[in-house]
Amino acid sequence: MKKWYSLLLAVILMVGVMAGCVEKKDQVKEENNTSVEKKSEVGTFPVTIKDAADKKVVIEKKPEKIVSLIPSNTEIAFALGLDKEVVGVSDFDNYPAEATKKEKVGGQELNLEKIISLKPDVVLAHASSAHNSEAGLQQLKDAGIPVLIVNDAQNFDQVYDSIAMIGKATGETAKATELIKGMKDKLADIKTKAAAIKTKKKVLVEVSPAPEIYTPGKNTFMDQMLNLINAENIANDQEGWIKIDQEAMIKRNPDVIITTYGYYVDHASDQVLARQGWENVSAVKNKQVVDVDSDQVTRSGPRIVEGVEDLAKAIYPDVFK
Repeated sequence: MKKWYSLLLAVILMVGVMAGCVEKKDQVKEENNTSVEKKSEVGTFPVTIKDAADKKVVIEKKPEKIVSLIPSNTEIAFALGLDKEVVGVSDFDNYPAEATKKEKVGGQELNLEKIISLKPDVVLAHASSAHNSEAGLQQLKDAGIPVLIVNDAQNFDQVYDSIAMIGKATGETAKATELIKGMKDKLADIKTKAAAIKTKKKVLVEVSPAPEIYTPGKNTFMDQMLNLINAENIANDQEGWIKIDQEAMIKRNPDVIITTYGYYVDHASDQVLARQGWENVSAVKNKQVVDVDSDQVTRSGPRIVEGVEDLAKAIYPDVFK
């Protein structure tokens, strides 16, 4: 009986040990999986990125301090959850509100001493202004600071590329992928609604007020946005950003006039409605003159899709409610 009891006890102990081993293995496996997930979420460093200047930029570790030199880069960084990591922004940054509280590092002229004093792990520059700041950016590189020149996006795919690049540079590739998907999904919804529009409206977009009114022609991001929502850009027969011939635009008789300068011109829409010689234009007669947020329709960041929606609501309020 004693021998049998000893054998039973040995079996129980062995089962317990085996269970413990299995549990430990499961725990180690779970910890390893968690580690892989975290590693995948934040990316693997060092990373090498070919930037918009066709330079290979090496970032040794996940940046803990980031300086952004243009508002679109800043908006992307904040959308990726890097509000704490961003320590310096340009003088022009105004969104989100938290960005306005960051250290200012200059506008057209960079405050290089300030940037270097912030000891950033990466500086997010931009192709639109890099050629004007070439000497300053080189000084930052000479100080051992990685400078990443982000592409000057001129369409939606290029905006996605900008987000992906910043996501990779900051170790937030998963968040970048998620952000891009959300933008694409929203854009797809807008396209679906726009496809149902049978009669296109003729639109004039004014990015500066009279007397020197400028508008986007073909091969501009704004023109692409208007096409996407099934609207006709009446300046589409001209290339790039152009100063309009008022008489020619009056003859083309736009159904809607969009202004984007309300942030610095008081009562922008009222000024258009009161403009001499435009009384018989459909947009003026029907009071279809709408000011939209310039940043949302011109800044190549995450809010650009909201800008498309703003345009859609302004032009087709019955469809996009």
